[in-house]
Amino acid sequence: MILIAALLAAATPAPPSPADIAAAAPASAWRPIAPDNLMLLETARGTLAIELALDFAPAHIAAIRALVTTGRFDGGAITRVQDNYVVQWAAKPDANKTLTASGAKAVAAGSTATPGGVPVGTGPGTGHAAVLPAEYERPIKGLSITPLGSADTYAPSGFWSGWPVATDPKAGTAWLAHCYGAVGVGRDDPPDTGDGSELYTVIGHGPRHLDRNITLVGRVVAGIEGYAALPRGTGPLGFYKTPEEQTPITRVRFAGAGDPRYEVLDSASPAFAAYLKARTNRTGFFVRPAGATDLCNVQVPVRVAR
Repeated sequence: MILIAALLAAATPAPPSPADIAAAAPASAWRPIAPDNLMLLETARGTLAIELALDFAPAHIAAIRALVTTGRFDGGAITRVQDNYVVQWAAKPDANKTLTASGAKAVAAGSTATPGGVPVGTGPGTGHAAVLPAEYERPIKGLSITPLGSADTYAPSGFWSGWPVATDPKAGTAWLAHCYGAVGVGRDDPPDTGDGSELYTVIGHGPRHLDRNITLVGRVVAGIEGYAALPRGTGPLGFYKTPEEQTPITRVRFAGAGDPRYEVLDSASPAFAAYLKARTNRTGFFVRPAGATDLCNVQVPVRVAR
């Protein structure tokens, strides 16, 4: 009997892994990222490819596009790397901006972060008119969300068009989640002080407590490895203490001819449903399937277009 059971077990094919499912997904299961929605940040560390989330933060993205078009990020720098948290970069300083309260505190602690030695927190400042609205959430109406299928600590969660989102069904709102690779807009304490000139990406455990407290504008789809490995800043909150420690930005632009094209596994596809199920109950190496998964642990597949 033991021999028969062993033979039967050997004859039963192992269920496909999440990677197997993504690799076998048909072309129809992949959503292409439009080149004009793919922002490329270039430094000596390589190219950071960022898909922008126009459906969630249109005002901030319009401001970021203007900054890119006018070359404000070219010659900027990576100003902050905080372990298990974020990599942050800044555009060239604008002489019309004033030092904010949080910037003054960082300077008092001995940190200079923005290019040229201009202190951190160079934003609109207290008493200035609002630059951009706090685009922390949007109406859930119009979003067909694929449920996560597991309980979430923060809010009912799922995926829309490949984006990890959380929701408040009672209020009828939805928002992007701070998962690994999420890109947000740095700001001072007042919610309306982010102008798009200071951006960050998450390089640690998803800081979901930031959800609906900072505007998320997109996510990194390629190239994050070299940036996550940058030396950590030794100043307050991981800011670099001197401009010499910073990584200069060569240029920031939108994808054009000759650049790689990327595709995201569409969360409305049957292939994604199978992928999500496999991520929730992984086999092979795993002795005890978890039966649940965290929103930020699903890691929606992205590939170079074939």
